Amino acid sequence: MSTPTDRPRRALVTGASSGIGAATVRRLRAEGWDVVATARRADRLDALAAETGASAVVADVTSAVDVDALVAHVRDSGGLDAVVNNAGGAFGLDPVEHADVEQWRAMYELNVLGTLRVTQGVLPLLRERGGGDVVVVTSTAAHGAYPGGAGYTAAKHGERMLSETLRWEIVGEPVRVIEIAPGAVATEEFSLVRFDGDAERAAQVYAGYEPLVAEDVADAIVWTLTRPAHVNVDLLVVRPRAQANNTTIARSQG
Repeated sequence: MSTPTDRPRRALVTGASSGIGAATVRRLRAEGWDVVATARRADRLDALAAETGASAVVADVTSAVDVDALVAHVRDSGGLDAVVNNAGGAFGLDPVEHADVEQWRAMYELNVLGTLRVTQGVLPLLRERGGGDVVVVTSTAAHGAYPGGAGYTAAKHGERMLSETLRWEIVGEPVRVIEIAPGAVATEEFSLVRFDGDAERAAQVYAGYEPLVAEDVADAIVWTLTRPAHVNVDLLVVRPRAQANNTTIARSQG
């Protein structure tokens, strides 16, 4: 999207304390963007801010109070050209029959309602700029099912429908709505959180093939943000070469 030459474009990145979020902050800063990084963990945010020159705001996207304060900070400190809704996560890998209802609730609250809260809050800021970008980082889980994944796939399907419906609802406005759907991405925390800290089980997810890394997804995000203003990348699916779909991965033997 276009921006006046006297200021850099400004982005808000959620879930910025690690993984894809942190990589996106680093990449945007390297491209000359002004970045507001937000997440729940102050120590990690502060370290990222010191490293990159981004500004850090501690906020939990599942808290309406936190999101309101975050939006107010962004508005009062310079406005916004783009938001990268990256905060999310998976909890558990249980079959439907034995699923933990509270894990499902937590995944919906984080992945869907967190994205909803932030997007609702920043849309007026994007309009004040004369246009901007809403990026939603979903997952290939938003486009297919797999055994044990019903809670996460349900949440990511919901997040996908949020972004697609928003695009239809605001068509004609100079606001792009972009969905990035990564496949298997080896980050330091995603599978570890999913398996409640079981490092051995988490490592098995990525054994025998080369998965994506956070920087691969950050590269895709920034590419979509830097297309000409009339170009909207509705959906970008990014998988490792070895992964054909959610359940088919070519793994080496031994």
